[in-house]
Amino acid sequence: MESTAQYWRPVWEALEQSWQPRRQAREGAGPLAGTLHLAQAQSNRGPGGRKKDFPDAERLVKRLVAQELILSFVPAAEQRLWRTVMRRKHQVTRNRVQLQNGLECLLEEAHLKLSSLVSDLLGVSARRMLQALADGETNPTTLAALADQRLRATPDQLCDALGACTDLHPVYRRLLTLALEELRLIEDHIGQLDQEMARLLGQHQDAVQLLAEVPGLGVDSAQQIIAEVGATAATFPSAKRLSSWVGACPGDEESAGVSYSHRSPKGNRQMRRLLNQAANAAVKAKGSIFALVYRRLVSRLGHAQTIGAIAHRLCRLIWKILHQGVRYEERGPTVSRTSTQRRAAKMIRELRSLGYRVERLPDPLGTPA
Repeated sequence: MESTAQYWRPVWEALEQSWQPRRQAREGAGPLAGTLHLAQAQSNRGPGGRKKDFPDAERLVKRLVAQELILSFVPAAEQRLWRTVMRRKHQVTRNRVQLQNGLECLLEEAHLKLSSLVSDLLGVSARRMLQALADGETNPTTLAALADQRLRATPDQLCDALGACTDLHPVYRRLLTLALEELRLIEDHIGQLDQEMARLLGQHQDAVQLLAEVPGLGVDSAQQIIAEVGATAATFPSAKRLSSWVGACPGDEESAGVSYSHRSPKGNRQMRRLLNQAANAAVKAKGSIFALVYRRLVSRLGHAQTIGAIAHRLCRLIWKILHQGVRYEERGPTVSRTSTQRRAAKMIRELRSLGYRVERLPDPLGTPA
């Protein structure tokens, strides 16, 4: 069956409930025996013409015996529940972002340019002002006084941005009330999904904590990764297999010794999205090894390919943490004394090549330089 579509899932679950392992079948525990496989449709492509079920089934069996079928990874029932919850949370989070963009368009249509002065339109200060505006407040000074004192915008700037509230049409106030109610409902759903996921992953909190320590990742990203690849990534025997399944490795389109393309293969879209987001966040962490690698490669590869290379490194690191249970140790320039000494030696050589005379002083820590 085709693994990219979703129609196989209810059929798989129905067969999984009635299908028993061979050992249990020999003992008379179930009516059916064997192992379930999910094959990609492209690997079982037949000749053109009229489709017939019996020849298709016969070809499937022959190619399975010859190990010519490309089998898809189907996680266990518990892990499928993890995926359902986390993917639902991702969709609800996207709805929140969509609501924020729609709210900004609504305010601009009402000549209220609040987003130019507030970094987060759904933050504490902005939400207090929007709630008062929806309740019928018409004084810009009163609305500006609801902002937090730490807000960079001055009260005069806020009054100027909210000046149109004096003659705001009641329809805009009602639409704003509906948007705020929908926002509270979405945030309530996100909180419930967080609690549900924490309950489902109660036995794997150690793995979540180990992944959350990696630069660019957090608790939410760690939960999504475990939902996609498993708590120990036991399905993938090596980091290369995981990178290939995710599609985070360079492609190898070669014919007759000539390489035509290094485009990454298609893989798990959820994991690729997570790795790209984590890579963009990791390169901004000061002193991390990922920031150093980014500065080293970006001038030669460009931003997009460099992020892809760092996502590949993160994927291999994730496999090592989950598979071996190790803790992440920072090896960036802030903690690597060896890299600091090498950089100092390189700068001294450059100065001497320019004709300067450089004398090295003793190391203040007492170790020879």
